Amino acid sequence: MSEVDDLPRFPFESDAALEPPAEWAELRSKCPVAHVKLASGDQAALLTRHADVKQILSDPRFTRPTPHDDAARIADSEDGGIFNSEMAEVIPQSGEAHLTWRRGIGKWFTAKRMNALRPGIAAMAEQLIDEMVLKGAPADLKASLGFPLPVWVICDMLGVPDHDRDQFSHWSDTMLSMTRFSEAEMKAAEQEFGRYMAGHVAAKRENPGEDLLSALVTDPEPMSDRTLIATGIGLLIAGHETTANMITKMVAMLLEDRSRWEALLADPSLVRTAVEEALRLDANAGVGMARYLTEDVEIGGTLLPRGTTAMCSMAAANRDEETFENASSMDLRRSPNQHLAFGAGAHACLGQPLARTELQVVLEVLLSKLPSLDLAVPVQDLRRVEGLVVGGLVELPVRW
Repeated sequence: MSEVDDLPRFPFESDAALEPPAEWAELRSKCPVAHVKLASGDQAALLTRHADVKQILSDPRFTRPTPHDDAARIADSEDGGIFNSEMAEVIPQSGEAHLTWRRGIGKWFTAKRMNALRPGIAAMAEQLIDEMVLKGAPADLKASLGFPLPVWVICDMLGVPDHDRDQFSHWSDTMLSMTRFSEAEMKAAEQEFGRYMAGHVAAKRENPGEDLLSALVTDPEPMSDRTLIATGIGLLIAGHETTANMITKMVAMLLEDRSRWEALLADPSLVRTAVEEALRLDANAGVGMARYLTEDVEIGGTLLPRGTTAMCSMAAANRDEETFENASSMDLRRSPNQHLAFGAGAHACLGQPLARTELQVVLEVLLSKLPSLDLAVPVQDLRRVEGLVVGGLVELPVRW
């Protein structure tokens, strides 16, 4: 055990909210497959190079750890948290069952549907910004816009009332805990969220609407109730937590050096590439994605034995100098931009078209309505969210 204790603790700490830990660049150049200790105390192999992370995430043999694997636990609880939990296992993780599940959900995230959502997202963003302006500066952009907008969008899509958003947020934060909440609190949140979603599934059976949950319930080949509940919870967590954090971090990155904001004001056609660059350059993305290796595999010249848990740091890989020219610089015109913010392969983020749409629309509306937007505190005063598997800022004080 002492050997594991001597390993570096992952995720690494960073003093600056928008800057990467120094270890990323060091590991990419000297030790691209590094042994690290997770919050649970378990050992994992950390991958930090773009090619290696993409290789493992794209390999159909390897999926998220299940409770049946002898995998490293992510969180400091006995069961290892949400990514090692039984709830995650309810959704099929491989083979034809996984493809069928993805196809059923993926129909709701097509380009056509996303374009149809744009006017509604823009109207909600305008309303939230107007309310923020009415209350006066300085304001917390995360609480005023970054958090409520994605919650409203995903709740509308699922047919769930968004007035329960504070409850969703509490359940999500608790279930996404790495070190912040106790195992009892995490279990309670999972059970409460499960009962809440079970009630909505039952209600959709009785009175289906035009939403995603109703479509899944009334499908000719419906999912089991357990899968429906886990899917609803997964979409609600993923649909608001990561996007809310990313809206906040994106705006912070663009205002950190205000010449970036000025460049977008001068040429709003850069919004799409600016969003992709913010996704790539996110230094506070969270723990990354774990994959359980069911057979021996060679990565970057290192043989990883069967039974290894590989931690894929997409955020570190997105700064790989071998893949991106001037990788540590923010280039609002960067194209192509082959970042891995949404993962890769069969398990790439299903909701990425929605996340992109929300980020683009929010940025367009902010540039239009608040061209004078600026940080209300020095960038070094921004604080990271601590103790969760997803990264974010505690708040984003702004003025205009």
